[in-house]
Amino acid sequence: MSQVAIIVNGKARKADVEPRMLLVHVLREQFNLTGTHLGCDTSQCGACTVLVDGRSAKSCTIFAVQADGSEVTTIEGLATDGQLHPLQKGFWDAHGLQCGYCTPGMIMSAVTLLRDTPDPTEAQIREGIAGNLCRCTGYQHIVDAIQLAAGRR
Repeated sequence: MSQVAIIVNGKARKADVEPRMLLVHVLREQFNLTGTHLGCDTSQCGACTVLVDGRSAKSCTIFAVQADGSEVTTIEGLATDGQLHPLQKGFWDAHGLQCGYCTPGMIMSAVTLLRDTPDPTEAQIREGIAGNLCRCTGYQHIVDAIQLAAGRR
């Protein structure tokens, strides 16, 4: 067992972990942050995407010990003072979800996209979310939601 110290959504957290434990499991099982979803177990779907030190990353590809000393933001950490993040609001307003399983990962990937490209084209948005799979939609409402959020920032 190793102890890791991670700042999660602005709060210092510690956990005892096995060396092979993935960050997604620590977030969900030890910190009870279940907004980070585990979809495919193969790093293909992106449902587990979080921000690690400000950049989107698939938490199923990171051992918890690798995140020791890092700052992690999950979907639960995006809202501020009860106000939805512009991307969360964009997904709500533009109907960017159906079942919602992929939504947290899509939003977290889009956070990095909009940080790097504040006014993205449709093609840039589609490239920016290419590591996230949605089985319910045709992606157009997701793209619309990200464009809407970009305009509100």
